[in-house]
Amino acid sequence: MKKPTAQRYDVVIIGGGIMGSSAAYNILRKAPGISVCVIEPDPSYEFSSTLRASGGCRVQFSCPENIEMSLHSLEFLKDFENTMTANGRPAPIDWVDGGYLFLVPPEKIGLLEENVSVQREHGARVDLLTPAELKERFPSIYVDDLGAAAHTPEDGWCDPNGLLWGFRRKAVELGAEYIQDKVASASVSNTKAQSVTLESGAYIQGDAFVNAAGAWAGLVAEFFGMPLAVVPMRRFEHYFTSGNPIETLPYVKDLSRLAFRSEGKGFSGGLVDGNEKRGFNFEVDHDYFENVVWPAVAHRFPPLEAAKCHRTWSGLYEQHELDLNPVIGSWNSRLKNLYTVAGFSGHGMMHAPAAGLGIAELIVDGRFTTIDLTRLGYERVETNTPYSETGIL
Repeated sequence: MKKPTAQRYDVVIIGGGIMGSSAAYNILRKAPGISVCVIEPDPSYEFSSTLRASGGCRVQFSCPENIEMSLHSLEFLKDFENTMTANGRPAPIDWVDGGYLFLVPPEKIGLLEENVSVQREHGARVDLLTPAELKERFPSIYVDDLGAAAHTPEDGWCDPNGLLWGFRRKAVELGAEYIQDKVASASVSNTKAQSVTLESGAYIQGDAFVNAAGAWAGLVAEFFGMPLAVVPMRRFEHYFTSGNPIETLPYVKDLSRLAFRSEGKGFSGGLVDGNEKRGFNFEVDHDYFENVVWPAVAHRFPPLEAAKCHRTWSGLYEQHELDLNPVIGSWNSRLKNLYTVAGFSGHGMMHAPAAGLGIAELIVDGRFTTIDLTRLGYERVETNTPYSETGIL
């Protein structure tokens, strides 16, 4: 991290976490030699959402764009260590082919079947399981109140820290300049974003600007006069162990937003409260596991009745209040050189490889060429037209 070496860059990326680093890497891979600076206030990434995430990547979505981004990411992540070798240093992310298991009650079987049909149409491998088949595959599960499940065995999880630093080191090797500072204001004309002023007083002009500020993206958008309802929402992650024998589990999810997976000798996960008060709050409620998560995991897997929580930590979802789907694209009606890649509402790490590529394609090629992400553009925000997932969070 250093001070800016120039007053103008071809691309100025605001936010050096997983999304900003993916964008920097992909831009420089597509257009070697252009100047890219990444403005990141915290080189330790202490409060980065990625480093507080569970690391999962799944195809179990209903929107085709999210399915396609996941398929791209899964292929990319499985060879990440080699692809992202920088200066002779491999980039291990400890990928685990653990699979995902999505559970629904009887009244939601039709919804699950519809989503599975879309996933299969896009090339995903998905097994639909009856309660009896589910019980046979995962003996510890309680199935009496379940209608069906979808199992995606090629999904999995990785080390978020390794992923972020892998992207960042490779971006630096390709020429990205990381600046330790924070945007304080922006200057715009009637049609373009022109410059940003940093808290240090540094002034940086750019031909293109990328808002990749995660949970802070809504605040960054305000500097440019752009309405963007991306706000921080606290959520907890827990590491816990079972007091009874239990089989290794995939990443288990249900409609209540319970989500947990095997991790070493225990489990990592939680249950997201979508009604959590919005704001930058990192305080930990040490009773949350016992009061909210433990009853849910013990009901679904009775051996976890004796679960013990060893650690709880908090992180932020960059919650897009319009529809919980990200904004990926430029502000075409106003500042065409201002690009946004934010609002992933808990899916940022898994979609960073594809979303960063999409932003790179818009900047370098002028259009999406790998995955058509047009429906995730800012236009739906301007028309207040939500584009939401169906039955999957």
